[in-house]
Amino acid sequence: MARKRKTFNPVSVVKSVARDRIGQPHPVRVEQPVDKGRVRGAKHKQTLDELRREADSSSETE
Repeated sequence: MARKRKTFNPVSVVKSVARDRIGQPHPVRVEQPVDKGRVRGAKHKQTLDELRREADSSSETE
């Protein structure tokens, strides 16, 4: 029984030619955000007490 041939994929050909001519791309490390809650947004709204505490703490540092 003959093996099934892969379909022609022009993207893979272009990438392989580019790797031959230019070289392998440098590995890139993706940095994770420090505070995921602030980046994505909080699940729940902050309560009035929490908002007051943040306002008090920020006014004390200034």
